Amino acid sequence: MKITVASGKGGTGKTTVAVNMALANGATLYDCDVEEPNANIFLNAELEKIEDVSLMNPLFDMNRCTLCKKCAEFCRYNAIAVLPSDIMLFPELCSGCGGCKMVCPHEAISEGERKIGEIYRGEGEITIYQGLLNVGEARATPIISRLKRYVDDNGISILDAPPGNGCPAIEAMHGSDFVILVTEPTPFGLHDLKIAVTIVRKLAIPFGVVINRHGIGDEGVERYCREEGIPVLMKIPYNREIAVLYSKGVPFVKEIQGWRKKFVDLYEAVAE
Repeated sequence: MKITVASGKGGTGKTTVAVNMALANGATLYDCDVEEPNANIFLNAELEKIEDVSLMNPLFDMNRCTLCKKCAEFCRYNAIAVLPSDIMLFPELCSGCGGCKMVCPHEAISEGERKIGEIYRGEGEITIYQGLLNVGEARATPIISRLKRYVDDNGISILDAPPGNGCPAIEAMHGSDFVILVTEPTPFGLHDLKIAVTIVRKLAIPFGVVINRHGIGDEGVERYCREEGIPVLMKIPYNREIAVLYSKGVPFVKEIQGWRKKFVDLYEAVAE
């Protein structure tokens, strides 16, 4: 079963929920927050690189090129500029789609490669896979897509999505059996939760909500979930002991009695 743990905004406790749920259920964890992967801080697994991730970047044969501009006109990312006597490529803008090669009438474009990131695997109490986007790169989605190829369809797989509601988060959610949306009971948390709910419903994936730091803020999130018929799967209290353990990089299912069972129950509720 593939469960994506997502959030409408950063800082809600998404990674906390993903790590504790994976540990409690012996699941494999996939850190899809490839711009700032931090799940392994709580697992201390020895990470080993298993793959480089590259995008196609066009190579131009100026002996064939007639500067007809068809490649530049096709590119929606403005990665190609045709000058009076040359072509300029802006690699960081290129999506790697290969469309420029397809539309070139003179076969003047071939496929080059540009490394944009890496995939890692680590073994500890559980197995973790992690994507890492190179500094300065703008496109996280290809790394996430590649990372998801390692997802085991036969076991329990927990995907820790990037924060927010952009393309990287949507890529992490896509193809999941269930999405857990982690939020906080504040006006900001509610605002971004509503956007996340709209996205998950568009993707037609079953979902539920976990409210972290329960006890602060207001009742807006719970009221919204009741009105929309969204199940609240768990409430994690605003608790000093949990915060102290987090600051030390310790998952609280290891230290606070009763929470391991609660995360097992969370998985069983999702599975049902």
